[in-house]
Amino acid sequence: MAVNSKKIAVYVLVVFVLYVIITDPKKAAEYVEIGFEGISNAAQSVGDFMTWVADGAKN
Repeated sequence: MAVNSKKIAVYVLVVFVLYVIITDPKKAAEYVEIGFEGISNAAQSVGDFMTWVADGAKN
């Protein structure tokens, strides 16, 4: 039963994303930009942390 619920949730999400893209492509592009900015910030933070650790965890 859990697999079916997971599939339904994925299908609903895909339909929602397609609906947003079709009805308002400009807003959809803004959402994608926000998502990539978030991923970029997260990667930068991980890089900063790894640099801090490699430097001996000094302030």
